[in-house]
Amino acid sequence: MPRAFAEIAFTPAVRAHQERMGSARSYGRFLEIPERSGDRIGVNEAAFIADRDGFYQATVSETGWPYVQFRGGPRGFLKVLDEKTIAYADFSGNRQYVSLGNLTQNARVSLILMDYPNRRRLKIWGTVEVVEGAEATDSLFPSGADAIPERAILIRIEAFDWNCPRHIPERLTLEELEPHLAPLRSQLAELKAENERLKAGQPA
Repeated sequence: MPRAFAEIAFTPAVRAHQERMGSARSYGRFLEIPERSGDRIGVNEAAFIADRDGFYQATVSETGWPYVQFRGGPRGFLKVLDEKTIAYADFSGNRQYVSLGNLTQNARVSLILMDYPNRRRLKIWGTVEVVEGAEATDSLFPSGADAIPERAILIRIEAFDWNCPRHIPERLTLEELEPHLAPLRSQLAELKAENERLKAGQPA
């Protein structure tokens, strides 16, 4: 676990529970790491982010209620601008603007990016800058998107952490399942053709 993530996650209340449950010593060592790490996107994180077609985004309202939303789009719509900044074009949706309203009152955001087939998960904490206007999304507009961009959401990375694969279910999208299905379809077609030849009295 990087130090930057531990500094945000391990609040006094969290540390108190760690003390009570006997895990304070093992987790405390992450707060003592001399070099600050986990707050700059590296090659592995950039590649992982670029390959995602969706993520979960959490914000908090001015009344203190958390709100989690799934953001989806063409693969790579969440872009790495530099080692401290990721961004995406915010499209017109159901026009509730719950996340947007929350972010205007509290710029903190948390993202969870999932890779179900490989059971990997990247958690990101950041602060958001909202840039209104479609022109702000020119460099962020993903190829293949059929929605209208309304603004750019820029996220300054405060901390990230990779989670262990334990308890992550292995799931495949239709696109990810296709390489596994294609050989089965080919084999089925061959078997059907052979069956038709046999029914017609032709040699296999």
